[in-house]
Amino acid sequence: MRRYVSLLLAVFLFTLTFFTPLLERVVQAEDLSTGADDTVIESDEEARSLVLNDMGPDVKELQTHLAELGYYTGQISGRFGESTKAAVMAFQKDFNLEETGKADPATQALMFATLYRPLRIGSSGTDVTRLQTRLTILGYYTGKISGTYLDATAEAVSAFQTKMGLTQTGEADIDTQAIVYSSDARSRSGAAVVTPEPEKDTEIVDGNNPDAIETVAYKKRLAYGSSGKYVKLLQQRLTDLGYYEGPVSGNFQGNTRNAVKAFQTQNGLSVDGIVGRKTWDLLFNTASIVLPGDTPAPAATPEPVPFHITVDVNNQVVTVYSRDANGEYTVVVRQMICSSGTKTNPSSVGDFVLNGRKARWCFFPKWGDYAQYWTQITSEIAFHSVIYARVDTMSLSLKSYNMLGKRASHGCIRLLVSDAKWIYDNVGKGTVVTITDKLPQDPELQAAVAKPALNKRNMLPVETPQPTSEPVYISGAEPPLPLEKLQKNSSSEAVYWLQKKLTELGYYSGTCTGTYLAGTIAAVKAFQKDHGLKQTGTADVKTLEVIYEQELASPKPTDTPVPISTPAP
Repeated sequence: MRRYVSLLLAVFLFTLTFFTPLLERVVQAEDLSTGADDTVIESDEEARSLVLNDMGPDVKELQTHLAELGYYTGQISGRFGESTKAAVMAFQKDFNLEETGKADPATQALMFATLYRPLRIGSSGTDVTRLQTRLTILGYYTGKISGTYLDATAEAVSAFQTKMGLTQTGEADIDTQAIVYSSDARSRSGAAVVTPEPEKDTEIVDGNNPDAIETVAYKKRLAYGSSGKYVKLLQQRLTDLGYYEGPVSGNFQGNTRNAVKAFQTQNGLSVDGIVGRKTWDLLFNTASIVLPGDTPAPAATPEPVPFHITVDVNNQVVTVYSRDANGEYTVVVRQMICSSGTKTNPSSVGDFVLNGRKARWCFFPKWGDYAQYWTQITSEIAFHSVIYARVDTMSLSLKSYNMLGKRASHGCIRLLVSDAKWIYDNVGKGTVVTITDKLPQDPELQAAVAKPALNKRNMLPVETPQPTSEPVYISGAEPPLPLEKLQKNSSSEAVYWLQKKLTELGYYSGTCTGTYLAGTIAAVKAFQKDHGLKQTGTADVKTLEVIYEQELASPKPTDTPVPISTPAP
């Protein structure tokens, strides 16, 4: 009996240890309080080495940071399994460490001080998506935001490196990414880049002004989870200014973040608890600092949010737009299949501003189910993943997955896990979300974002080949030749050109995808009717010749040369 009780106790302790880290991150969707204390006690103790089968909060933190860097795609479980070991080895390989798979203190110190992993052709993940999005905003990348690093991405990186005076490699190494995401990044249409000034690490005293403030060069972005000598430098500076009272440990955690927020508030900066170039320069390279007891500086003028999101209820598509050169949200960054509210429980239509509230997992007590990557829209609705029976990725509701593309929720906007995570990772407070049921049906768009098949072994979408980059259409140029009949379900560059041309002529208003579906058929029929052709909806050669009449006109008119008289001898 005693052995039986001991066994039960051991099972209970294991269950508690294994599942508590997961349940700690579950947020009830109906609990809208915002007063939780997120302070984390900091420690300057050296991290323990983590190896296969280790468990605990430090393993969970390791997995979280490996996931943020793009090395780990498994469950954040707090258990050091084979997939965690493989992720550690991949990190060690990229940073020229011995590939042991053991997260020793040296590996962890470098890992937590690293904000980016090197990206090159063949890389994939959310960090590639983020890079493509940023390069799109800067005007270097015009392809699909696919999350896979292919030739088009490498060419965009090369162009950016050339513009910024960097060595042109086409690989997004750590230095390149640091500049891509910095305020120093130049757009493709910007002025020519001057040679960067050398870093100001060497202490040089100004002989004419020996009392001038000593500057400390900005090296990298510091945020919650960062560690290393620059965090120590930050903590010491905040201590000297009276904002920080904790240990100078080199670990950026709750107390450090709170001190940074207090400094930003007092000095009129945007308050996010992150040390970017502006916060760093004000801390280290400016004499006019507002101290804790002084009158606060005026609040900073907020920068425009990078994205606008439209939820198209009629087509069940979420579209993310970034800003164009005029500051308007017109550049399509990402389009995602969704499930909005049913006819009985519709999603509220209108414009809503995100408040920044998010949760890794959420629980819906009214329905008894869970979802991942919850981003609140209003007090009643949110973006989140498809539904789960419990906090376990294998408990996916097949019904909720299969219903993507149709009205199926109680008002929230359900998404593929990867799409919900993208919003969770990239879309912040202040973003405007427009939910509308006024947009016309767009069969081509619906087909372009259709959900992939589900791999039931891991309850993840089956990986499909990445689509090729969008064809280049030139208005007024000859279409792809020879002309060939285009019809329903055709997919080609010629279909893309047809859709673009019909858009110019005012017959097509759908999405130009290069696939010939109902929207294209209707546009061709309308064109045929107006031009006395048989209304089949099929773009045969005769129809195409009429559509491209001007482009196919031959010979092209040329100027008649004027003879020049020869001067008399």
